[in-house]
Amino acid sequence: MTHLGYLIAGWGIALIVFLTYVTSIFRRARSAAPRVPSERQRWMTSSEK
Repeated sequence: MTHLGYLIAGWGIALIVFLTYVTSIFRRARSAAPRVPSERQRWMTSSEK
């Protein structure tokens, strides 16, 4: 493998790990959101009007 190959592989692996981490954070946040009391919800996501 050339130096360019190692560089691309390293960035590719780092990008995949980062995107996997971000996806897991969003999934946990979406599953936890319904459990937040209505008085603690942020104004943008609050169901009260």
